[in-house]
Amino acid sequence: MPKSYSAMMRAIAVDNSLPIEKAAVDLWLKDLNNPLRWIVRPVLQLIFVMLLHLVWLFKRLPLPAFSAHQSLQKLICWFCIHFVKKEANLLILRHYATESNVLNFLIENSHHRERDTLTPVAPVNLYPKTIKDMLGASFVDHDQCLFDTFADLGPWEKRHHPKTDIKWEYWQPIQMDEFEVEERWTQCLDFESAHALFMCLFCLLLTKEEYRDAINGFNLDQSLAIRIGQIIGDPSLSNMAYNQYPLYFVGPWNLGQRFLMHGFFTEHLYAELESYRTRGEKRK
Repeated sequence: MPKSYSAMMRAIAVDNSLPIEKAAVDLWLKDLNNPLRWIVRPVLQLIFVMLLHLVWLFKRLPLPAFSAHQSLQKLICWFCIHFVKKEANLLILRHYATESNVLNFLIENSHHRERDTLTPVAPVNLYPKTIKDMLGASFVDHDQCLFDTFADLGPWEKRHHPKTDIKWEYWQPIQMDEFEVEERWTQCLDFESAHALFMCLFCLLLTKEEYRDAINGFNLDQSLAIRIGQIIGDPSLSNMAYNQYPLYFVGPWNLGQRFLMHGFFTEHLYAELESYRTRGEKRK
C-alpha cells in the first residue's frame, strides 16, 4: 500500500464489506490519489457544468437535429489514449465488461416475450480489451444495449422464490491481464476530470433524445438490482442502486456524481454475481 495514501484511503483499501473486486478498488484508489484530481477537476467541473447546460439548451432549440457518433467515439478514444491515466482507462474498460455481464446474466435467466413469440434475446457482446476496441464498442451502443435488453425482455415476471437453475453461459469473468493499456508520459488526467471534459462533447454530438436517454439510463440500476435480486433470492441488492426511479427523467445537473455511482453499482453487482457463481461451482 503506497505511503502517500491517507488514513481514510488505507481503511478503504482493506474494507471488503461491500461486494467489489480488489482490482477495481486498487485502480480507484490510485485514481483518487492523482494530485490533479484535487486541483484540476474542481475547475473543470465548474467550467464545463455551466457549458453543459448551455449546450443542453442549444440542442433543444427548434433547429435541425444532428449527431456524429463516429466523430464522438474517435475523439474520446484519442483523448483517452493520450491524456487519461492508465488506471482510469482500465476502469472504463472494466465498466463495459461489468455492465455487459450484468445484462447477460439478466437475459439468460429471465422469462421474456418478444413480439408475442418466445424467442431468445441476443446477448450483449461489448467486451473491449483496449481503448481502440471502443471505436467499435461505442458508448452509444453501450447505452442502447441496456435499453434494448429491457425492451426485448418485456414486462418482468416477479419471482417469489430464487431461481434454482442459474445459467452462466454468457458470463465472462473479468481478467485484468486481458486488458491492454499503453502508458504514455502525456497521460495525466484522472477518471472524473476526463468525464468533466467528455460530458459536453456527448451532449453536442448526440441527438437531444439520445443524450437525455443516456443520462437517465442510470436510473435503471434500481430495476436491474430488483430483477437480479429476485433471481438469486437477495432483495438487498436494490440497496446498492444510488440512481433510482426510472420514470423520473432528469437533466444534466449532478451528472458527474450520478455517472460515478452508476459505475460503482455495476462493479458491486458484478462482484456479487461473480461471488455467487464461484460459490456455486465449489458446491458442485
